[in-house]
Amino acid sequence: MRLPTALVLLACLSAFAAPRKNVLLLVSDDCGARMGTYGGEALTPNIDALARSGVRFDRAYCQYALCNPSRTSFLTGLRPDTTGVYDNAKEFRKVIPDMVTMPQLFKNNGYAVARIGKLYHYGVPKEIGTNGLDDPQSWEQVWNPRGRDCDDEDKIFSIGVGAGSSADKSKGMAGKVLVGSGNYGGTLSWLAAGGTDAEQTDGKIAAQAISFLQEQRAKPFFLAVGFFRPHTPYVAPTSYFESYPKGKVTLVPDPAADRANKPDVALSNTAVANYGMSEDTQRTAKQAYLASMTFMDAQFGLVLAELKKQGLDKNTIVIFISDHGYNLGEHGLWQKRSLYEDSARVPFIIRDPDSKANGQPTRRVAELLDLYPTLADLCSLTPDKRVEGKSLRALLEDPKRPWANAAFTQVDFGAINAGGKNKAANPERKVGRSVRTERFRYTEWNQGRLGVELFDHDADPGEFKNLATDPAYATVVAELRQRLAKGTN
Repeated sequence: MRLPTALVLLACLSAFAAPRKNVLLLVSDDCGARMGTYGGEALTPNIDALARSGVRFDRAYCQYALCNPSRTSFLTGLRPDTTGVYDNAKEFRKVIPDMVTMPQLFKNNGYAVARIGKLYHYGVPKEIGTNGLDDPQSWEQVWNPRGRDCDDEDKIFSIGVGAGSSADKSKGMAGKVLVGSGNYGGTLSWLAAGGTDAEQTDGKIAAQAISFLQEQRAKPFFLAVGFFRPHTPYVAPTSYFESYPKGKVTLVPDPAADRANKPDVALSNTAVANYGMSEDTQRTAKQAYLASMTFMDAQFGLVLAELKKQGLDKNTIVIFISDHGYNLGEHGLWQKRSLYEDSARVPFIIRDPDSKANGQPTRRVAELLDLYPTLADLCSLTPDKRVEGKSLRALLEDPKRPWANAAFTQVDFGAINAGGKNKAANPERKVGRSVRTERFRYTEWNQGRLGVELFDHDADPGEFKNLATDPAYATVVAELRQRLAKGTN
């Protein structure tokens, strides 16, 4: 029996149709935009090379400056107020059980979908090697490598960083404590490790990713690779520390005057400036962070080299992001969970082989939750209708095109007077919400009752001068207050 002409033609066209694109999503943990391509101090030749071959977003921001809320947000494409996830313990499925996540969308559309390492939240380092708060519905295959960094915990330096305590005594490292329980995730901790890259957890993650890329498969893939570094404890082989001689590590200026014009609540994550560390200890901590960042970059490079070796780079969209940024002494703050630029801003690079803008940066504002609709758009898939982000595809074609979007970031520091004697049944919490446009950052703490901040990034990229009460900026404050209240683009 002869087939109708239309069916024959359709079969012929299908045979010559371009193969669907693969997706390689590379995620770093607690990684600020400090790599060379962003003008930073970190030695990151592989990430820099990806930026030169893709589109670098210079103004990209997380939606919550903490691991679990941020990861939940960009993997679902939903804002924290929609997911209900504001801490590192809650699972989003308890709020929105039927949400089709970003990787789940690709799985539902015939992709081979795999996760290696940390994508959804893990407690670091104690949950390395486990599933953490993973979402089984998102993946077909998962791997949870565990390296010698988890076995070297008795060698890790960890300094006390309690909000009211001084980390240092009379000598630079006299305040160190060996925690010994694996509870390093919220402390400044580090180790110049023995052994090889391949023995570390991130080395094992890279090796597993390489094995995945070497497999022959009949369908396209969505591979998510989550590196743990530079999350504290800052662990990397000794050679990476040698790349940053401590005497050449730079510190930010004395933060006393800077902190004096900021609301106390905004400084809650490091209530004592620099945790009371001496300059020597600050340099050691920053050296360790940068070393672990360069170590991560080396593992990142191994994965991209294998992608190219297999000839997959020609048909694979590659993305690099971090879950949020990181403070290293700016405003006297360390770690994450602040609403200043270094904590809210993230590295964000997309290399689509078909993008006309590859090799160019864009100054347009992007949010991490834009990643889900962008990848769906690039791969001709329809995301869950509840997704709140916006596709960035137009900026991959023209990075200078008009773009009115802003970025919204929030944090929650817990109950006010949490340590007081008169605890209310439902105490008010210290909540900050910030909106970032191309020029300004505007922040309110508890709807402005605990403080308001406005920074003009054209004149003050370090966010030193709070202009919220300056009459010359009253119109700007009024406009951004309305935009923040709306809370979405």
